[in-house]
Parts: sequence; structure tokens; C-alpha cells
Amino acid sequence: MDIYNTVKMAVNWPGLASIGVFYVIVLGTGIWASRKSKREERKCTGNRSEVAMVGGRNLNIWVSIFTMAATWVGGGYILGCAEVLYDPTKGLVWAFAPIACGMNLVIGALFLVKPIRSKNYVTLMDPFQEKYGNTVVAIIFIPALIADILWVACILGALGGTVSVVMDISSKLAVSISAAVAIIYTLLGGLYSVAYTDVIQLLLMLLGLWFCVPFILTSPSSANITVAAVNELHQAPWIGKLELEDTGRWIDDILLLALGGICYQAFYQRVLSTPTDTQAKITCYAGAVLCPILGMPSLIIGAAAASTNWNQTTYGSPSPYEQGRSGMILPIALQHLCPFYVSLVGMGALAAAVMSSVDSALLSAASQLGRNIFKNIIYKKASEKMIIMVVKVSIFLCGGMGAGLAMMTSSVHLFWIVSADVLYSMMVPQVICIFYLSHLVNKHGACTGCVLSLLLRGLVGEPLIGLPDVLPLPWDKIQEDGHRYRLFPFRTVIMLTTTGTILLVSRFAVWLSERGLLRGISDAETDKDVHQMAPVGTNVEEKDRLNKEPSHLSEEAGRC
Repeated sequence: MDIYNTVKMAVNWPGLASIGVFYVIVLGTGIWASRKSKREERKCTGNRSEVAMVGGRNLNIWVSIFTMAATWVGGGYILGCAEVLYDPTKGLVWAFAPIACGMNLVIGALFLVKPIRSKNYVTLMDPFQEKYGNTVVAIIFIPALIADILWVACILGALGGTVSVVMDISSKLAVSISAAVAIIYTLLGGLYSVAYTDVIQLLLMLLGLWFCVPFILTSPSSANITVAAVNELHQAPWIGKLELEDTGRWIDDILLLALGGICYQAFYQRVLSTPTDTQAKITCYAGAVLCPILGMPSLIIGAAAASTNWNQTTYGSPSPYEQGRSGMILPIALQHLCPFYVSLVGMGALAAAVMSSVDSALLSAASQLGRNIFKNIIYKKASEKMIIMVVKVSIFLCGGMGAGLAMMTSSVHLFWIVSADVLYSMMVPQVICIFYLSHLVNKHGACTGCVLSLLLRGLVGEPLIGLPDVLPLPWDKIQEDGHRYRLFPFRTVIMLTTTGTILLVSRFAVWLSERGLLRGISDAETDKDVHQMAPVGTNVEEKDRLNKEPSHLSEEAGRC
């Protein structure tokens, strides 16, 4: 009984109510959007699964712009920007995410919208499956799946950490609750639920965080942020500094975020969900403008936190950085630097920002698992209903794995960077080759490049997630804990090495084929069952197929 009362008194009930109101709004929007999805399914003469995966390719321009912006401006973005700016070892010069994400969307609009839409693809894996066949796609899909799960972990970690700070409960419990809510409303209506909840989430975030900024800036515990930018008050100046020896790593990180994002299925889902190429490009350009604007309140709050004497706040001493809680600096600042009722608005807005990407990441991974792996490889005769069921099961499984990873660390920025890292090192070369160098590459080069990039990235290591740094590189610094601090731009080098390897091995395979030493080089000789990808039946075809099946399926056919 005493334990119950202690927990009861510890919980921040007004904060819980604030988050609860937000959850109700989002779930209500998701339910409404799922009904719209069902109506679209009945009207659509194409594939039912495409309604879930790409919204029937008819999202209006405002919804598509909001969902594109909300996909990038999620938990990792908002909390990560504040974390980097507040961290005295980094600062503003390392907070390049707003510009890099904008660059990412511009690059996507200029170079990728037309190729991916030219053949009405549904997922990023479709062109790979069309050219290389099933076996290679199963290999290439591995880094894409890992990146999506790490992205889910990043967002759930941010959301769980936020709820944990607000409600004063275990972060693991908070991650579990947050994952359950996100999974439930993502299951409801596919891309329609994701897109329309993104609109609500983005508006709540934009209004809520900007509403809190003036109160944080005028907090009596915070110094003038313009003074703290260049002078050491309570910690190092928040503008940060870039040493010459860090230049390679800095450039590497910018390219990582600017190019890594073009390999996320979530980006292509939005591009493919619009009715025309022009609308898809406008969606990207508008999102590129919105990304920096939506990141500004996070940066300002991070600067204010770096200018604060935390001993004078209700948080007390030692500071969040000294306690290893830099990743949660945004909710901590809202709770301790704002008036109580203002902080409630900020917490709801923050929860909106954090949740706005988790649904996209879950649907992204699940769509590729359902279509490219289950339908085109495992069971080619799968019905539309079966594909949708696999997508829903995949959403649940990916959400569970992401939640498990989210409980491993408190750094949101870590998972965000590692997720983009996987795609930048391993998938960017594949995407460039499939869309622009397709006539020069084949499955042998693609498979070799994928294995090589995975091997090199594994050898370089990532101590923060327990992967040992085996391979020594130029300019390495040995830290006190024995790990190597990498100054060499290894991600970019791996990306360029992988691209060169794909081209060289492909050419070598052609040379061997010309001499009769290797078979299966041309596209026509890849797995014919896959080169002609297993078709997904339209609604009319689905009914005809079901009517021809045994009588015990007739009732199900009637419902379809």
C-alpha cells in the first residue's frame, strides 16, 4: 500500500492529462482516417493493398505536404536538435539537421521523384526486385529493415523519454505505453491514418512549441542566450566550435543526413501517394522549407537550456548534462523553465512532434515486408487480404523490436544518426546505381556491394550500440574507455567504395559472361518468377479468384 501511494504521489497527473488529451485527439483522427481508407478501398478499382501502402495515389496537396514535413520533423529531429545544441561538446555548429533535411528533400525532388514514379512502383524495393530478382533483394532489404527499426527505436525512445519526464515513471514503462498507442493507430488505416494524424501532430507541435518559447527565454534562471552563445556562463558557449581535425567528421555527418534520407521507404511512400509528378515535387520543396522553420523552436530551447543555471531551477543540481540526460533536455526545459500550465501545452506539442514519425517508420518497414518479401518471395499467390494482414503483423513486430531497442539508451540523437548511417553507407550506392547506372550494374555487383558495405561498417564498429571498433582508421583518437573516436569520414568513404565496387564487379561479371565463365548476367536471365514481379490482384480480379476457390472461401469472397 505504501508503494502504491508513493507511486501515486510521484505521478504528474496534470502532465498525464495533457499527454492523454493528445493521445485521444490522435487516436480519434486515426479512426476517422481509417474509415476514409475503407471508403477509398471500396471506390478503388486497383489494388487494395496500395490504398494501405500509398493511399490509393490520391492524397491532396496540403495533406501530402504536411505528412512529408511531419515524417522528417519527428522525435529524433526535435529532441535531437535540442540535445546537440545543449551538449557543451557539440553546439550550434553541429546542429545541421534542419539544413541537411531540407537538402535531402530537394535532392529527392530533383533526382528521384521521376524515376520512382515512372513505373507506378509501390515500394523502394520494387525496382531492385524487377532488375535483380528475389535473392538479391532479400539481401539488400536487410539494411533497409535495420534502418527502419532503428528509426522506430529513436522515435519511441524520444516519446518514452518525454512521457517519463512528464509523468515521473520508469522510462521503460513509458516506452511500452507509447509503443502500444503508436502501433494501435498505425494498424487502423494504413497511410490514410498516418497522413491525417501527421497533419494534426504538425499543427499541435508548431503552435505548442512556439507558444512555450517566450516563457523559456524570459525564465529568471536563464541568462541572455545571445551572451551565452559566445561566453562561458554556466557551461561552454552554445554556438560550439569546429576544430580543423573535426572537419572530416563534420562533413561526413552532414552528407549522412542529406543523402541517407533518400533511402527511407517513408519518403517514397509520400512521393508515390500523390496523383502527379508535379505535386510530388511541390510536396518535397514545401517540406524542405518547413523543416528548418519547424526546427527553430527546438534550437532556441536548446540554447536557453545551455544558458540556464540549473541549480536555480526546480530541477536542481547536478545539471541534466552532468546526469547524462542531454537527450531529454527539451521536455526537462519545458517542465522546469516554463510556468506549470504553459508546460502542459508544451508537453502535448512535444508528444505530437515525437509521435509524428513512428507511424511512418512502422508502415514503411511493414509495406516492404508485406509486398516485396511475403508476396513476391514467400507466397506469390497471396491474396490482397493476406498481404494486408502480413503488413499489420509486421507493424506489430517492428514496433516491438523498436521498443526493445529504445529501452537500451537515453540518447535520441544516437539512434537517429545510426539509422541514417546504415542507409548512407549501405543503401545510397544501391539507390544511385538502380536509378541512374542501371545499364552498368547487375545482381552480382549489387550483392557484392551490399556484403562489402555491411562488412566494412561492421569492422569500423559503433561502440554506442555495443559493436566493437575493430578496424583502425587514419586520425583515430583513443578515448579513456579504450574506444576509438573517429575523425576520418569513414561513412562517405564506405559509400564511395561500395559504389565503385558495384560498378567494377558488375563489369567483371559481364567480362566473365562474355567468355562463357559465368551465367545469369542480363536482366532477362535473372529469376524470371521475380523479374516479372508476382502481380497483386485488383479488387475485381480478387473477387473472381475467390469465387473460383473451394466453397469454404465463398463467404470470405462475399465480404471482399
